[in-house]
Amino acid sequence: MLSPRHETGPPDLTTPEGFGAFYEDHIDAVLGFVTRRVSDPHLAADLTADIFLAAMGSASSYRPHRGAPVAWLFGIARNVLSGHARGRARESGALARLSGRRLLDDEDVAALEERIDAERAFRDLAERHSALSEPLRAALDLLVLDQLTPAEAAQALGVTQTTIRVRLQRARRALRGPHPATEHQLEAAR
Repeated sequence: MLSPRHETGPPDLTTPEGFGAFYEDHIDAVLGFVTRRVSDPHLAADLTADIFLAAMGSASSYRPHRGAPVAWLFGIARNVLSGHARGRARESGALARLSGRRLLDDEDVAALEERIDAERAFRDLAERHSALSEPLRAALDLLVLDQLTPAEAAQALGVTQTTIRVRLQRARRALRGPHPATEHQLEAAR
């Protein structure tokens, strides 16, 4: 037998009044569905609220002629509970991965700091290298990186061996001297 408010048919779930009546008619059934599957009362209350929120969000898709409203709600409830279970499984997996990682000890931190310092020194040297003029950089690269002899480097650049040696000396001096940005900052401070 229909309750007095359903004498004219099922409530319109798209209105606050209609959904309120629908909620009151089915809250006990949904709570029963959830509490049979969850033992924590707070979680049961949260999941029940999530089920009705999901039902409210899809109220426009509800079709009373397709079956009992409680079946529609239980379908939503199954989806909400499945989503919750998937979320818990992801959370458990993430916690297991995190707990499997060891914390850094002092030796690890020191090694990382050394590596960071070495990388910083490399970046600084790379900046200084790129700041060299093209003739100095070309001579340095051929002699140091490509490991050519001064005679071979001179031949490759079409200059004398003396010119190569002078360029190498200037390049090394520029690489050892204060960083160009530091020099500029010092001049600006004067």
